[in-house]
Amino acid sequence: MILPGDAPESIAAAAHCLRLGGLLGLPTETVYGLAANADDDAAVAQIFKAKGRPADHPLIVHVADVGAVAHYASDVPEFARQLMQAFWPGPLTLILPRRSGIANATAGGNPTIGLRCPSHPVAQAVLNALRDTAMPLCVWGLAAPSANQFGRVSPTTAAHVQGEFGDELLILDGGACDVGIESTIIDCSRGQPVLLRPGAISPEQVQAVCGLKVLAKEALQTLDAPAPKASGTLESHYAPRAQVRLMEAGALQAALRDELNQGCVAVWHRSPMGSLVAGVLYQRMPSDPVTAARQLFAILRAFDLHGVAQIWVEAPPTASEWDGVRDRLQRAAAS
Repeated sequence: MILPGDAPESIAAAAHCLRLGGLLGLPTETVYGLAANADDDAAVAQIFKAKGRPADHPLIVHVADVGAVAHYASDVPEFARQLMQAFWPGPLTLILPRRSGIANATAGGNPTIGLRCPSHPVAQAVLNALRDTAMPLCVWGLAAPSANQFGRVSPTTAAHVQGEFGDELLILDGGACDVGIESTIIDCSRGQPVLLRPGAISPEQVQAVCGLKVLAKEALQTLDAPAPKASGTLESHYAPRAQVRLMEAGALQAALRDELNQGCVAVWHRSPMGSLVAGVLYQRMPSDPVTAARQLFAILRAFDLHGVAQIWVEAPPTASEWDGVRDRLQRAAAS
């Protein structure tokens, strides 16, 4: 059931559902999440079951503000506080040491936990309603991975969520997601910032705020510490039903000429395609990374609805501002 996210009665119904241990389709600025009370292990177990997600693959906790961080984290380094002040609310997840005994199922049993403060007004309204001290149960945060089957394309509209989980799930409609890809994840549990997943907020922006060099995930080996598990970091992820092939412009055009016997094809391209091949579904990729990110998952889902067997995508530029889009496409192509 989809309810308008801007109606007070919808927010009240969502908060009631979550307090009772139910699940909610929740809009955020990145993608729609499948939300549950992060401190209710039984409710969180429903997320893992509904998504078909491994129980040791941790979920990100969404909080209303910095005031909820102390409930989940045992230690918050100064550079992490600087990042919260600069980028929260917004599409940045911080990995922090977890308080013992708190949100164990949400963290997948790991000693760290990912925290994010979403900027979407509907998400904020729900989170603040759950913190109402006049109610018998105060909910400090929501575990809310993307509202799709594990490893598949993330949803960016309420209709996408309903298509994944049917009419029985309560979903708040907050419109199409403004960012369109999941949050940047920065590990703050090893003494300096480490990029675990690229997103709308770049390592350069993070470094400018905290004054510390942002390490690549591979650099954790030099710190004699393995990378903590985090959402969306598996090699294969974000995959549509169709096979995704990521190619440079020249290779893509050559494939269009030579390989059409492989089945129905859709193409997402930036470069001019010249003469169009009959029977191929074309969609122009935006030239700026912000718009491309906003459209990415919706484009993949639209191609799937057309029933294509393959989706051929022109590789994004190597500039760092395209890292989030390139990361999602590489993982989709690895499936």
